[in-house]
Amino acid sequence: MTAALLSLVFVRRVDGLRHRFEPAGERDGRPAYRRTDGAVWCVWSRAEGWHCVIAGGLVTAHPRDGRADGPEPPATVWRSFKDDRSYLYDLRVLPAPDA
Repeated sequence: MTAALLSLVFVRRVDGLRHRFEPAGERDGRPAYRRTDGAVWCVWSRAEGWHCVIAGGLVTAHPRDGRADGPEPPATVWRSFKDDRSYLYDLRVLPAPDA
C-alpha cells in the first residue's frame, strides 16, 4: 500500500477546537495518522475498525454511526471519550501538505 495522501482535522462541535492528524505510516495494512502534538493516533484494527488511541492502547474515539472498515477514516461525526468527558467531533479530510 502506498503512503496516505490525506491529512485529517477533528473539529470539536462544542467550541471549534481543532486537532490535526498527519499521515504516519501504516498499521494493519491501512494508513495511520498521528496528531501533530504526538499524543493521539487515528488507526484501523481488525478488533476496533477505525478509532483513535493514546499511549498504552487506550481507545478514545470511534465514528458515532458505528464501526468503520473503509480504506480511510470516515469523514463523519466521531465521539471521543476519556475518563468522564465525551465530545462530538466532525472529521474533515484535507490534502496532505506534500500532496
